[in-house]
Amino acid sequence: MRLASTAALLACGALAALALAQAPHEHEHDFSDPERWSQVFDDPKRDAWQKPQEVIEALKLKRDALVADIGAGTGYFTVRLARAVPAGKVFAVDLEPDMVKHLAERAKREHLANIVAVQATTEDARLPEKVDLVLMVDTYHHIDDRRGYFAKLKQSLKPGGRVAIIDFTLDADIGPAPRARVSPDRVKSELTAAGYRLVDEHTFLENQYFLVFTP
Repeated sequence: MRLASTAALLACGALAALALAQAPHEHEHDFSDPERWSQVFDDPKRDAWQKPQEVIEALKLKRDALVADIGAGTGYFTVRLARAVPAGKVFAVDLEPDMVKHLAERAKREHLANIVAVQATTEDARLPEKVDLVLMVDTYHHIDDRRGYFAKLKQSLKPGGRVAIIDFTLDADIGPAPRARVSPDRVKSELTAAGYRLVDEHTFLENQYFLVFTP
C-alpha cells in the first residue's frame, strides 16, 4: 500500500503497509485487536491512493466470479470484491486467526453472504474451491518460498484463472524498508519460474506495481 498527499496520510499509509504483512514470521505488530487495525486499513483516506474501485474495474470480473483475497487483513478489498461479484464468492484468506474471525464477523455485519473467511498457512492458501482470480495486495514480499507457493497455487485456479499482484515499488515514498521490497522485474522472473506468464500490467497506482499473471 502507499501514497498520500499529506504527511499525516503518508504516515498512515506507511503504517498500513507494514501492518498488512500477514506472514507470522514477518510480524512486527500485534494483530490481536483487528478493530484497532481497521482504523488504519479501512481509513476512507486510503481510497485516494489505493484506488480500489479502479483496481477492481481493471480486473474485469464477471458477476459470478470466484475470487480469493490472499492477505485480506480486515477486509478492505474483500468487501469491495464481494459487491463486485454479487453472484459469485470471495474467499478472504489470512494467516492471523483474529483477522479470520474479524473477516467472518464483518461479512455477517455487512450482509455479504458471498464472503467466506479462510484460515491459511504460510505454505498454502487452503482455498476450498478453484477460483477465477487471486488478488494479493502488499503480501507478495512476505512469502518465503515463492516459487513453491505459486506453483502450488496453480492447483487452486480454474482454467484461465489469474493471479493479480499489487506491491510496493522500490522507490515508493511509503511502505516497508527497501531491503524488504521486491522489484516488479523480480516478481515477473519468479512467477515465470513458477509456471506463469504475464498477461497484464497496470500503471495507475503511483507507489505500487500491479501485475496480472496466468498459468
